[in-house]
Amino acid sequence: MGVDSKGCKDAPMTSRISDRISAIAESATLAVDAKAKALKAAGRPVIGFGAGEPDFPTPDYIVEAAVAACREPRWHRYTPAGGLPELKDAIAVKTMRDSGYSVTGGQVLVTNGGKQALYNAFATLLDPGDEVLLPAPYWTTYPESIRLAGGVPVEVMTDETAGYRATVEQLEAARTSRTKVLVFVSPSNPTGAVYSPAEVQAVGEWALAHGIWVVTDEIYEHLVYGDAEFASMPVLVPGLADTCIIVNGVAKTYAMTGWRVGWMIAPADVVKAATNLQSHATSNVANVSQVAALAAVQGDLAAVDEMKIAFDRRRKLITGLLDAIPGVTCPLPEGAFYVYPSVRELVGRSLRGVTIGSSAQLAGLILDEVEVAVVPGEAFGTPGYLRLSYATSDDDITEGVGRMAALLSEVQG
Repeated sequence: MGVDSKGCKDAPMTSRISDRISAIAESATLAVDAKAKALKAAGRPVIGFGAGEPDFPTPDYIVEAAVAACREPRWHRYTPAGGLPELKDAIAVKTMRDSGYSVTGGQVLVTNGGKQALYNAFATLLDPGDEVLLPAPYWTTYPESIRLAGGVPVEVMTDETAGYRATVEQLEAARTSRTKVLVFVSPSNPTGAVYSPAEVQAVGEWALAHGIWVVTDEIYEHLVYGDAEFASMPVLVPGLADTCIIVNGVAKTYAMTGWRVGWMIAPADVVKAATNLQSHATSNVANVSQVAALAAVQGDLAAVDEMKIAFDRRRKLITGLLDAIPGVTCPLPEGAFYVYPSVRELVGRSLRGVTIGSSAQLAGLILDEVEVAVVPGEAFGTPGYLRLSYATSDDDITEGVGRMAALLSEVQG
């Protein structure tokens, strides 16, 4: 502290930004995507594998529903903070159709994308110091949302040798008296891992036996390939329904990332509390987007099936190209639209006169040297890996990975 001209002591120096917000890391995936787009706008031939965003347009019937909503005066006004009743009911019907889970519209809260659903869930469940088991690699938003809500993320490490799937034994080893929630994601971002129905059931029964809440992210439910099978945990473990929150949305399935409509499905008392929070945070999701989402969830899955065919082809293409690069090991993902290759063999070696100190540094070199944007494993809690989204064209995959292969052929040591 100092003393002013009147002999009064100045107030203690404090940070302009709160400790809570200062502790949050920027979304690494959005940061990489923003940098790639800025370089493209500047005329650079950048190929971006950063953001998980389908390259398909939103289906026409959904867009037309939004256009009609724009002309309807009733959608120019406030609507219920928790979502349009007809959309909530339609989400309940869609959930039964797609996963076999029976819920009512009263168990649904419509949110501004899946991220708000996650934050609402953690803020509603967690008290300061509550621990949340978080299998890694994890999506970058999970730990930040947990911390914002006062919780403590407890990482449960997995790797490619186990298909990036956590076992009940690993979860039990990480459980303490402070454990309140498990985050469960299948299909997974960033790895594309899919738990078998038997594995899903085993994890659910373990959580139920120990009174642990499960927040399960089902945003990629329709994007599974080959023999992989999506399974909803509360369907396989019905007793878990009272201590389970499902997060989902239209972004990935219907190529609607920019429309910002997600939802959480939970016991009615949890939805009521989370709706109270949302009523003060953001109020209702934009009505035009909600009407578009209503058209999406009430429609058939024909457009989804077409996208899935393309994604299936692309996952095989990108996996084969990456796995052929010396020092890169790329498992074939079973779901979502990401590959998560290991580059641990390259760390510590030399590339164009630079010692590769980490996968983050390698990602920087790849962007600087050959103008290909990838996200380093540090962003997902597991250094030594890269995440690439194959929600882009076959030509971009071939060109982008080709550039990477040419660059990495120069690695020495």
